Amino acid sequence: MIRLHGFALSNYYNKVKFVLLEHDIPFEEVFVQPSQEDAVRAHSPLGKVPWIETDEGDLCESAVIVEYLAARYPDRQIFSADPWEAAKERELIAFVDTHLELVARNLYKEAFFGGTITDATKARTEKLLAHHIAGFVRLAKFAPYLRGERFCVADTAAFVSLPPVGMATQAIYGRDFLLDAGIDWKRYVKVVGERPAAQRVSADRKAYVEAMQQQRT
Repeated sequence: MIRLHGFALSNYYNKVKFVLLEHDIPFEEVFVQPSQEDAVRAHSPLGKVPWIETDEGDLCESAVIVEYLAARYPDRQIFSADPWEAAKERELIAFVDTHLELVARNLYKEAFFGGTITDATKARTEKLLAHHIAGFVRLAKFAPYLRGERFCVADTAAFVSLPPVGMATQAIYGRDFLLDAGIDWKRYVKVVGERPAAQRVSADRKAYVEAMQQQRT
């Protein structure tokens, strides 16, 4: 049994969870928040989530975990059986995770958590995102999924990561960079959200947010 460690507010946790649910891979969820405590870093060296616990040991980094799942459960066909299509799916995941979400993450402290970021950070992030989103537009099809008519593993990454990118840019710059580039991520998320696995991920995330809000009141 795979044990997935993390929490429902983490989009990378939710990406792995989406893959597990979508491909009917049995797993157990273990609530853990990012931490620099030794008890966490013993399993995830940087103290990040998610990580999975397997019979062989622990494994961290969401992209690596998805690759492991694809290799361990080849019958589930997590990636396309066609080598070119599988490579294009990996390419899209890299764009979403590294070139979009990881860059936009520089904004989250102020956009979502009440902190403050410097004007230099805002300027640098704006420049990078504009460049990266333009590249993503040339790559993704959104017809209606990233690769076209067929849902693929890249959509699990985009489903959980495009919303915070759009919302963060709206909060910091007063405009949604994705919408400005012609990416109707709300429509896209609605389409992907019709899948039972996506609905489960969204419902669990909503429940977590509501529970946190109740604790603050």
